[in-house]
Amino acid sequence: MEENVEDCARGCFECCVKCLGVLPYASLFATILLYAGVALFCGCGHEALSGTVTILQNYFEVVRAPVETLDVLTMIDILKYVIYGVAAAFFVYGILLMVEGFFTTGAIRDLYGDFKITACGRCVSAWFIMLTYIFFLAWLGVTAFTSLPVFMYFNIWTMCQNTTVVEGANLCLDLRQFGMVTIGEERKVCTGSEKFFKMCESNELDMTFHLFVCALAGAGAAVIAMVHYLMVLSANWAYVKDACRMQKYEDIKSKEEQELHDIHSTRSKERLNAYT
Repeated sequence: MEENVEDCARGCFECCVKCLGVLPYASLFATILLYAGVALFCGCGHEALSGTVTILQNYFEVVRAPVETLDVLTMIDILKYVIYGVAAAFFVYGILLMVEGFFTTGAIRDLYGDFKITACGRCVSAWFIMLTYIFFLAWLGVTAFTSLPVFMYFNIWTMCQNTTVVEGANLCLDLRQFGMVTIGEERKVCTGSEKFFKMCESNELDMTFHLFVCALAGAGAAVIAMVHYLMVLSANWAYVKDACRMQKYEDIKSKEEQELHDIHSTRSKERLNAYT
């Protein structure tokens, strides 16, 4: 009974070691970083956009335009739907890259086994490299775009933190300067007004500012994940390419050895027949 338990434990241990040996740790780390960055960007970005809508409606008195008109509130709603799409797309893309990492790792480890590295596998790796590079550029653009509301909210937050300094300056926050409303609409809040003090004392401004900062950090993490993926995919593609060359060399070497063996056998038979 004890021997059966030991054999079972030994078998489970060997199975776990084998599973841990085939894990693509680099791809796993990049996937975790990508999921963390995308989750931080999408979650914080969505809530920050909702807080922006609240601030615009409560303190700048921005009203929603008719359905056929594209205003700032409609654009914010569109950005929310874009965030939903980004979250779903990169969840699937992370899974695809993990699967590619598993197959590439298996192809390299089973080089001298029955597994054959095909040209299709190399083309898939090259395609993922190109696609990941495009996503890397896209996330760079998203990071730059996310830094804009962070800069805007930082200026407003700084003005609120220094109310005693700007009390007599009569500074105004005009949405026309940011292109959020048309030139004919006057939507502004000045430092000496009651709305300005209410906005500074509210939780929406502080929370929205820090949510945008977290969204910017998430976008930066996604950029780092894309760079890590590019390094992993490039290394895997190079390994698979070298493995393919090594496999071709082994096939040619085996074929030549078989031909030499056949020639030697044929000559031995000819000598035997001549002797008899």
